[in-house]
Amino acid sequence: MKQLLNITLLLCFSVGFSQIKSDTIKLEPDTIKLQSFEDSKILFSNSDTLLLKNTDTLGFKEHVEATLIDSLWLNELIKSPLYDTIQYVLKDDEILITELEELPTELLKERLAVLNSKTPFNIAYNTELEQIIKTYLKRRKSSFSTLMERARFYFPLFEEQLDKYDIPLEMKYLAIVESALRPRARSRVGATGLWQFMYQTGKQFNLNVSSYVDERSDPYRATEAACKFLASLYKIFGDWDLALAAYNSGPGNVSKAIRRSGGSTNYWNIRHNLPRETANYVPAFYATLYIFEYANEHNIKAKENTLAYFETDTVQIKRQLTFEQIYETLNVDIEVLQFLNPQYKLDIVPFIKGKNYTLTLPVKDIGKFLSNEKQIYAFADSEDAKREKPLPQYIEENSRTVYRVKSGDYLGKISEKFGVSVNSIKRWNNMRSTRLKIGQRLTIYPKNVNAVTSSKPKNTSKKPLPTGPHEIYTVQSGDSLWLIAQKYSNVSVQNIKDWNNIWSVKSLKPGTKLKIFKI
Repeated sequence: MKQLLNITLLLCFSVGFSQIKSDTIKLEPDTIKLQSFEDSKILFSNSDTLLLKNTDTLGFKEHVEATLIDSLWLNELIKSPLYDTIQYVLKDDEILITELEELPTELLKERLAVLNSKTPFNIAYNTELEQIIKTYLKRRKSSFSTLMERARFYFPLFEEQLDKYDIPLEMKYLAIVESALRPRARSRVGATGLWQFMYQTGKQFNLNVSSYVDERSDPYRATEAACKFLASLYKIFGDWDLALAAYNSGPGNVSKAIRRSGGSTNYWNIRHNLPRETANYVPAFYATLYIFEYANEHNIKAKENTLAYFETDTVQIKRQLTFEQIYETLNVDIEVLQFLNPQYKLDIVPFIKGKNYTLTLPVKDIGKFLSNEKQIYAFADSEDAKREKPLPQYIEENSRTVYRVKSGDYLGKISEKFGVSVNSIKRWNNMRSTRLKIGQRLTIYPKNVNAVTSSKPKNTSKKPLPTGPHEIYTVQSGDSLWLIAQKYSNVSVQNIKDWNNIWSVKSLKPGTKLKIFKI
């Protein structure tokens, strides 16, 4: 019965997971796979790394209506570099035949022997592996500092799940080969997340995708799914090297390579019969393992300006919240929320009956959220209500305009002019920062249609500033506009912005003096 089950699993995985073309049967795309991408800078960019710094992000101004986002997110998926990745595995013509003074061949042999004795993998020295390791060290050495920074957050999470499923802890390095530890990485064939699951493969391991949530980008759920997948592959092959190869190309291709190699089950003996992509895939894993294990010897240091895994916690929400609403109330930067909650592709945490969607926050902000939960939901209710009426006009296709950036412009100013949020402008234009260039063209779906035909904001719509008695409030560390407004009766966030000409988060620093009028 057990043999029959294993055969059934083998057939299932051969059809369901293999992405590489076969010479006998057509195999469906699988977990990821290695494509040819254009710009290697994307892989090691800091865009998906959580830097502990303040950013020039305008406070929440409006509810981002779901109907508008649904019409835009598919376009974002296709065009945004945040949803793309590059080939981590070196192509044949990228592998250098070079000597490296810091790593003589004999020293490398010794170190690989040590790794081989400590792991269940068959890490044997060969010239191909040596060339890959030395190429990484020569061409991408500085980039590994960025990878080690991301690993500081993700590896504790990986190790916890790997241990739970009795998988070698070294398998954590597989996520580097797969996605360079970018939870929103998306290959051109649609494989997504840290572990690069295709849509159907993700569904098989209960990773669901909706217009709001892509659980393949959920670090915890995707890691658990990857562990289940790897454990099932090990049951089939009884060898972790072959399980790695099957994760990339599918069990069917590995099985064929075994037959063509006369029944050998040693990875290095069947490597020449595997698809080219897989032949280089496993050595890339070994090279990554080596570089991380001997990082100190190669003077590779991880940056330490990112959150650690233990510095975060989760809370289950009781109503839909946008990242902008969370920022406005808790003063947690949207970039931080995106880093900690990459599964919410529209920057919205949905609330759906029967689903347990959670919000991950820095530990220091969890208590603040729980202590003010009712008030935060009330604030979201009021903000949603304000934006309900303009919704039909907001999604009209003919309301789209192209704005040309002028001297003195910044996103906060432009967003105010058109009655939209900074985050919306960034999303519509695939922007990864708030930097602008004079003459740059921005696509905008304005809420304020008068702004399309007018080059200057109309002063007639601007309320005059109040005069008379007022109080001076000194901004404290951890303050947000919402928290300050709570201290006064009949004072709103927008009041404080108007009275003090506040455009962005940079205007709200500890020590800033704010005028609070009595109304």
